[in-house]
Amino acid sequence: MTDRPTDRFDQDERAAVYRVIAERRDMRHFVGGAVDPAVLRRLLESANLAPSVGLMVPWRFVRVVSPAVRAAVADLVDAERERTAEALDERGAEFLRLKVEGVRDCAELIVVSITGDRDRHVFGRRTMPHMDLASVACAIQNLWLAARAENLGMGWVSLFEPAELAALLDLPAGDEPVAVLCLGPVERFYDRPMLVEQRWGDPRPLDELVDER
Repeated sequence: MTDRPTDRFDQDERAAVYRVIAERRDMRHFVGGAVDPAVLRRLLESANLAPSVGLMVPWRFVRVVSPAVRAAVADLVDAERERTAEALDERGAEFLRLKVEGVRDCAELIVVSITGDRDRHVFGRRTMPHMDLASVACAIQNLWLAARAENLGMGWVSLFEPAELAALLDLPAGDEPVAVLCLGPVERFYDRPMLVEQRWGDPRPLDELVDER
């Protein structure tokens, strides 16, 4: 019997990847604690391995380590939460009852931005300039899946005004924040997506999303 090629994965390895994908959750409930620096480094390295169109690598990760800055980020999220509730009209009160972030409770708070130098990249962006955002989303998903594999929860918060958050963090000119990531230990992972558990809605089934021509 010959050894398995080193560039191939066996059944158990494949099963682990699919399990991590299936059990990834957008987490909102955290228990404080800390993330081991070596683990955090692994997570960020995983994010940095994400595909980026034309190798533009248009992402920046900012760890929020100051309690005062974290509190200010939380205030920005709270303000947008209220504005979102107003925009939702009849579902506004229902939305306000949801726990939609864990900014104050998570072990690590990381802001991800699209870097301001992205416009110099033409490869892959001439007709599809939004591929910078697509690339950043891939990096965030890599981090998310790696966090789940490390048994850490992660939640993506998008309730903020990008310009206000950029100013708060004194980001370089042209940087645009796209995510506030809450990361850290959790008591348990949700059995189903939290918005499903809270009866906010249901994801669309695959058969509605696959077409042929």
